[in-house]
Order: sequence, then C-alpha cells, then structure tokens
Amino acid sequence: MAEATAQPATIKDVAALAGVSVPTVSRYLTGAARISDDKRARVAAAVAELNFTPNPAARALGGRAPGVVAVLAGNTSRYGYAETLRGIEEAARADGHLVTITALDGAGEAELGAAVGLALSQPVAGVIVLAFEPAGVAALNRLPSGVPAVALSGGRFDGRAQIVIDEDAGAFALTSHLLSLGHPTVHHVRVPSPGGEGGRTAGWRRALITAGRPVPAIIEAGWEPAEARPLGRALAGRDEVTAVFCGNDEVAMGVIAGLRDRGVRVPRDVSVAGFDDHPLAQLWNPALTTVAQDFAELGRRGWQLLRDRAVGESLITLTPDLILRASTAAPRPGRPARDH
Repeated sequence: MAEATAQPATIKDVAALAGVSVPTVSRYLTGAARISDDKRARVAAAVAELNFTPNPAARALGGRAPGVVAVLAGNTSRYGYAETLRGIEEAARADGHLVTITALDGAGEAELGAAVGLALSQPVAGVIVLAFEPAGVAALNRLPSGVPAVALSGGRFDGRAQIVIDEDAGAFALTSHLLSLGHPTVHHVRVPSPGGEGGRTAGWRRALITAGRPVPAIIEAGWEPAEARPLGRALAGRDEVTAVFCGNDEVAMGVIAGLRDRGVRVPRDVSVAGFDDHPLAQLWNPALTTVAQDFAELGRRGWQLLRDRAVGESLITLTPDLILRASTAAPRPGRPARDH
C-alpha cells in the first residue's frame, strides 16, 4: 500500500487553524492594517506551525518563467547595503527576473512579520536576506523552511545557503599590519553587530592575542560619522592611543574629525583605519587605510546561489582585501604628551 504524501498547507488550512476567515489571512500576508493584534498573532502562529508559504517558487527559479526575487534588508541607504542591492538587481535582471526590496530598519515585531508576509504574498522565485544586523537576522529566522532563500552576511547561520564575507580575516590582516608598523597595540571602535562580537572585532582580537599584545577595552559606536566624532575627541585625550581600527569607514572619518578637533594629527600622532572601502575613503584627508569588501560581487553571487541551488545548506566565503593608504604610519619615536 502506497504511503500518503503530505500536501503543502493552503491558505484555507491557515485560516482554519487560526480560527479566522481566508480574507483575514490574505490581509495578514499583504501587511494590511485592517486586522486586530489578536488575529494577527493567531495567523502568524498558524503560518509558522504549518510552514505555510503562498509562493510556488520552483518554476521561476528553474528558468522556465521569469519571476520576482524578494530582497529583505535592514537598511537600503548605507554604502554596503546599496552596493549589495545593486549587485543583486543587475544579476537577477540579466537572468530575466525582477527584484523587490523591503527595508526593515526600525521595524518592530508586528511590522517585521507584516513585511515578511507581504514579501511572500507575491509569486516570488526566492528570497535574499541581507543579514548584517538584527532586523535582517530576524527576517531570516521568520522565513518558512520551504522558501528558497539565501543569506548574505558577515557571520554564519546553520542550515542556510549563504555568502559570507570573511570579516575576521580582513580585520586580522589590518590589525597585524598596524602592529607591524610598531604600534604597541591597536584600539578598536566597534560598530553594531547582529550577534556576538562580530567578525571584525574577532579578527582584531585574534591578531592582538597572536602577537602577544594587550587587548584594550572596546569602544562602542553607532553607524553614523557624527556619532563617532565625540569618540575621536575622547581618544585624543589618551596618550597611550597610537592606532585605532574602526568598524567601518564612516565611523573612521568621524573619529578622525574628532581627533582633529583636539589638534591631534593623523597619522603623525595617531593612525586610523576603517573597514569597507567606502567610495569616499580614498578621497578623505588623509586617504583612509581600510579593508575592501566587494559588496556588488556579494550581491551577484547571492543571486547566483539562489538561482542555482534554491534551497539547502551551502556556504561560499569571499575574502576582502587590505588597502593601505595615508591614514596609517609607524608611531613617532619619542612622541611627546599631547595637549588636551
């Protein structure tokens, strides 16, 4: 006797389990506001329990028909996000697919669920998640297991197809270079990470420990250069600081501005390095030493992985490049105490 084959859940199954009407489920999936919090929570629970997805994606991914690629991103305006989105869109369009983009920055739990539901309510070929920060990670974790999805990130997620930039290796190379110039240690201004200390911080720490150097306390920063400027002013008052590694280039620019506010010269008094190779990094004064990440290539490779594999666990690692410019130099011997 043949075994019965489990059928995918339908929108009617979701409605029955949640105790609501089919139109209510439809409104939830499209992110409509006309649904109570109680019903929204019941539908969300039913969707998760049934592993429901309204999207027959295999036909589009197989190339038999054009489809829509849904991209979920915590932010769309910052350099790394914008370049990654450009890479995804260009590669998908070349293969005859359209791209929709959902920005999740500032979304709470209810808004996040509605945004993911809306992205999955159309006949998408698959989903690409930019999981560089908590909103992206939360969206990734909300995707039903049957949805073809690829994560693009600096960290790893078990059970997911993903492209990872080896930020640990990049930060290790940069920190090691600063130590090779003769700096006794390297101070670190960290940008937010979606979980744990992040690859950039891990690589910095590993380089210091490998070299037997002291590991200074981490200085926490946000994403904006203006927020980093006061940190630069504070660092100017610490004579032991000779080298600073910032979590991204924009923060490094803010730190340099703050150091200058206090009369500290870069790199004569303090070396400063960033991460990402922002387009302004080479135009900054001084031109910024950094780690170059090819975000557009990250996006292109993300689409290719989604197109070729669709589902299942797969990992591709991209290695960033160390870019040496004028913002770093050997510490000045016999450097006098700075005026504050």
